[in-house]
Amino acid sequence: MLLVAATPIGNLGDATTRLREALATAPTIAAEDTRSAQRLLAGLGIEREERPRLVAVHEHTEDALAPELAEQAREHDVLLLTDAGMPTVSDPGYRLVQAAIAADVPVTVLPGPSAVLTALALSGLPTDRFAFDGFLPRKRGERQAALRALADERRTVVLFESPHRIADALADVDAVLGDRPVAVARELTKRFEEVRRGTAAELLPWAQEGVRGEIVLVIGGAEPAPSSLEDAVADVLARVEAGERMKDAAGAVAETTGRGRRELYDAALAARGPASRAPRPS
Repeated sequence: MLLVAATPIGNLGDATTRLREALATAPTIAAEDTRSAQRLLAGLGIEREERPRLVAVHEHTEDALAPELAEQAREHDVLLLTDAGMPTVSDPGYRLVQAAIAADVPVTVLPGPSAVLTALALSGLPTDRFAFDGFLPRKRGERQAALRALADERRTVVLFESPHRIADALADVDAVLGDRPVAVARELTKRFEEVRRGTAAELLPWAQEGVRGEIVLVIGGAEPAPSSLEDAVADVLARVEAGERMKDAAGAVAETTGRGRRELYDAALAARGPASRAPRPS
């Protein structure tokens, strides 16, 4: 079986029982960096009678090694690790998972720490709907183009960024997306964990002073663009004709258009005319 395991993103106390068991027993460990895997074993105090086979699986080796490792996973457990967090999420492992699935080899995940979810929860921004967009491009033009593509994204957006580029990224967020609420989370779960919240313009001076550590940037979603009242009311009435209650239809359209729920309800009621109103009890 292929075991896709999340590792601590900073605090070794976050290592799960399942991860510890897999580290202690898996015959093969496929790691982004075998030195990091050895440090993890030592840091967790895991001593093995038989040393595991350590295989370096990173961007330069994964394509070539994936078929072989998938076949090994048919015979015995192969533990897939990255330096921190969940393999395949802006880290190696995707090709190996693909190869195992294609070969009909069982794949399971050992859940654990996630920089994406940790930063999202700490950001104070809406968490009911969000999008993860990996790393922003390094070059300014490409980075601004990527941000323009997010201009209409209503969901909260989570991004990874380098500490050396976070000031440039915030400047571009301000230039392209304007006064969106943002949060910059660094060194998550570590001793010097820090979260800064505000607009990109407000956080820019702090970032320009120099920032260290692993960075996650969280950006608030776009506000819905208000539609004309006439079009919004037409949508409400169409929903009512399809069987929705007026109250529910007004609420749904308000959410997608930015119009007020009460405004839409009253306008739709007026548009249907007096005949649509329920008669008063005699």
